[in-house]
Amino acid sequence: MRPDGTRPDGTRSDGTRFGDSQQLRAFQTFQQFQEFRQERLAADPSLLDAAETNVYRALAPLCPAPPEDAGTRTVYRCDLARTWLRRYDLPAEWSRRAMVGRGVRHGLDLLFPRLRARRARLWLPADVYPVYFDLARAAGLAPDSYPTLPAPVLPRSAPDGDRPEYLLLANPSKPLGRHLTDPECAELTAWLERSPHRRLLIDAVYDLGTPFAPGTRRLLETGRAVLLHSVTKGWLRPRTFGIVLLGPDEPELADAFRADPPSPAQLALAESLLTDHADTPRQVAAALDARAERLLARLPDAVRAAIPTASRTSPGNYFFPVDTPAETLRRDHGLLALPATAFGETSWPGSVLTSLADAFGPTPEATR
Repeated sequence: MRPDGTRPDGTRSDGTRFGDSQQLRAFQTFQQFQEFRQERLAADPSLLDAAETNVYRALAPLCPAPPEDAGTRTVYRCDLARTWLRRYDLPAEWSRRAMVGRGVRHGLDLLFPRLRARRARLWLPADVYPVYFDLARAAGLAPDSYPTLPAPVLPRSAPDGDRPEYLLLANPSKPLGRHLTDPECAELTAWLERSPHRRLLIDAVYDLGTPFAPGTRRLLETGRAVLLHSVTKGWLRPRTFGIVLLGPDEPELADAFRADPPSPAQLALAESLLTDHADTPRQVAAALDARAERLLARLPDAVRAAIPTASRTSPGNYFFPVDTPAETLRRDHGLLALPATAFGETSWPGSVLTSLADAFGPTPEATR
């Protein structure tokens, strides 16, 4: 039985069916929506699936193979950190701050307990990635939240004395499907300036370009930001290798990373990705751009026009928010979209289209 009182097939305990529109609004987890999605696609093959989110499956042919000598090659973390800094045109002297780990999740898993030990206040985006909350609560934190849909709204609370305060953001952000704007970066900088105890945590995993986006670089220049990045999206290799670039005044956070390094095979794979397959993120972005074009071409004019221009034109994007409820898109246009609630807690009634289904691939399935 689901939390909304229905069985996986959408029926109530008395055998009656829970309405699809009610069900779409009631989802509390991403998994609940995926169950519903599979049921709807099986029941109505004419639906255009614009709710696939598995980028690894969609782009599997682009995933680089591990090097044949991964089990025997010796790779040093300091060398990887310097290679990563060069790739993203960041100062070489930051190498002591570039902590090598196994990805963004791993980085947060190591950072959050340190924030708990400091009694820090943590702000998380309410509607981006529920795993942020899982990791924070597992570390003993009680995070606060702020909305990002249909646009980010930063917390307005006053600083709490000398208590540390961290705000996590993603740039670019899913499901917004775009980078931070200049006014948003200015607002984040102003938030930092209201207290010397405030810091940013920037998740840049969806940034496929080099160097990082101007907004990310601008926030790094404040000296009050921690940057998290990995090969998860650009090289389609989750939980393998990542960098957490610590702020200049937080060297004590480095101990946790030094005590929990990637395996030798993971380090060898990371070196191969950064050197032998340096062009893969560009190929991934190009493939996603092509998929986005195919999705946009198949949308009704009214739906396409409702997607913000920044999302339609953001390179390498596969999330397209629209200010229309998912049940309306399905009923009126035959589109299966993600309700915003699948990404987390939100009062925004809109939905998100994605371009990862087979219908938008290089050889689209014959649908509708």
